[in-house]
Amino acid sequence: MVGVVSTAHATAEELRERVVALREVLAAERARADKLAAERDKVAAERDKVAADYARLLAAYQQVQTELSLLRKRIYVASAERVDTTQLEMEFAQKQTELAGLAAKLDTASPPAPPDDASAPTPPAPPAPPAAPDKPKPKPKGRRDVRSLPIVEERHELLDPTREGIEPIGFEESSQLGWRKGGPVRIVIARAKYLEATPEGPRTIATTPMPPRTFPRSLAAPSLLAKILVDKHCDGLPLYRQEQRFAREGLDLDRGTMCRWIEDAGMTAGSVVLAAKKDAFDTAFCISTDATGVCIQPDPSATKARQPCRRGHFFVMIADRDHVLFEYMPRETSEAVNEMFRGYSGYVQADAKNTYDVLFRKPDPALATDDDELRHEVGCWSHARRKFYEAAIGKDRIAREGLWRIHKLFELEKAGKDEPPTRRKALRDLESRPLLDAFFAWAEAEYAKVKDTRGLLRSALGYAVRQQGALRRFLDDGRLRLENNASERALRAIAVGRKAWLFVGSDDHAQAAANLFSLIGSCKLHGLDPEAYLRDLFRVLVHWPKDRYLELTPRYWAQTRARLDARELELPLGHLTVPEATAKQATAG
Repeated sequence: MVGVVSTAHATAEELRERVVALREVLAAERARADKLAAERDKVAAERDKVAADYARLLAAYQQVQTELSLLRKRIYVASAERVDTTQLEMEFAQKQTELAGLAAKLDTASPPAPPDDASAPTPPAPPAPPAAPDKPKPKPKGRRDVRSLPIVEERHELLDPTREGIEPIGFEESSQLGWRKGGPVRIVIARAKYLEATPEGPRTIATTPMPPRTFPRSLAAPSLLAKILVDKHCDGLPLYRQEQRFAREGLDLDRGTMCRWIEDAGMTAGSVVLAAKKDAFDTAFCISTDATGVCIQPDPSATKARQPCRRGHFFVMIADRDHVLFEYMPRETSEAVNEMFRGYSGYVQADAKNTYDVLFRKPDPALATDDDELRHEVGCWSHARRKFYEAAIGKDRIAREGLWRIHKLFELEKAGKDEPPTRRKALRDLESRPLLDAFFAWAEAEYAKVKDTRGLLRSALGYAVRQQGALRRFLDDGRLRLENNASERALRAIAVGRKAWLFVGSDDHAQAAANLFSLIGSCKLHGLDPEAYLRDLFRVLVHWPKDRYLELTPRYWAQTRARLDARELELPLGHLTVPEATAKQATAG
């Protein structure tokens, strides 16, 4: 450091030396400052890197923790998406207050008038929401009364041997449930033989001709065939277990034979399913659809080497409350879906899988096609709710608020489920539409905050925002449903059954199974016993006119069966009187 020099007595040379020294000091300080600044920037960069790494690790940890909670829920908790609505009400009390204010404003309004119809009665006022949920019915106490059950009764009277010869004045009765083993029955077909005299020569023996049968060369009667089909395709009992059960009952029936019977029966029943599909496409207002995978056994190779199963797909189509139709497709592609729905115009309710997008594309006028179908997509709020439910597993507040908002929507739908479609649409416009507007405004705002991140919340919000048009579609008509749960319930027969029978033998066998699933699913829809229906179907099919197969579908079977001769129908084979087609059926045909 250069000492202070008095400028009064310093010479010019000394001043110059002093300036040079000060410049050197300034350069050194600047170099030192630059070095410290570089070190500071390096430390800040390292700090920012550590903070970014920490944030990334924290996000990854939270993501893994959420996934772990979700997996634990799936493994150890029931699969139903049960939500503690009381806790949601407490968490979002402010939102509840806003909703109450909105409801107060809506009380002063009235639902829009239904379409002009002088003969239609005026719909009643919307019911007030209950102050508290209905109390559950009390659990019955005491011994169950089985006397009202529609089962065969056996009566056993116990007499006191010490009072032999004394007539009892009455009996004190009690009941138990018992079981009588049922099993295979040998049906003997005895065709009468006659001795006939001919003028040309000696007498000949004439045998009564065999009546027509749906499966003329099959060893199985319609009753046994219906039992095997329902055990597998309704109750999920694989053929090897049926083989073991038949062996215990004294019947040697191998699974290979039953497999051929099933394929033959399924292909034969396909004509009835085709009639049901044509009726559905001609009359259905909305078709709900979904799909699930199935393993297909590979064809044997020339080298006899083991091969993995390939994957096929079963689609279900539920046409209003009329028909349940299953279709087998080797591949789940847009082309397969488009072919499956060819010829149908109307509403289609499905999930947001991209394979269904082809159904809702507007036709290109530049392309010369004969397709003039116009379909409207209906979204599923159960799918939207499921994504929020998964995101809420990690206690995410935004996801839980989404659950709360969707829960309110389902509550309104439940309150109006017994109303006629016109009234239900009016209630939806009055009550559900404001909730939907508020929900999508909230979802778009929250999605903008998380769209650059990854996680379950972004998926849930993104699904709702992208599917907004389809999720609003149920407001168009009171006949449309809020969710697509019926399709998933119909697919449970396959999802549960394949855990036991594991795979399907071939594409042909899969298509035969799809026909049987269609008939059994339609029987459940209309409250028919599938085994009794299939037994009757295979009994009458050979006698029925081919242009009237629609009368044999489960939708119309109760009416058709009432017009048949019950005594003829109960016989395993023989003549069957086919009634004339009604005017309505003839017009439909």
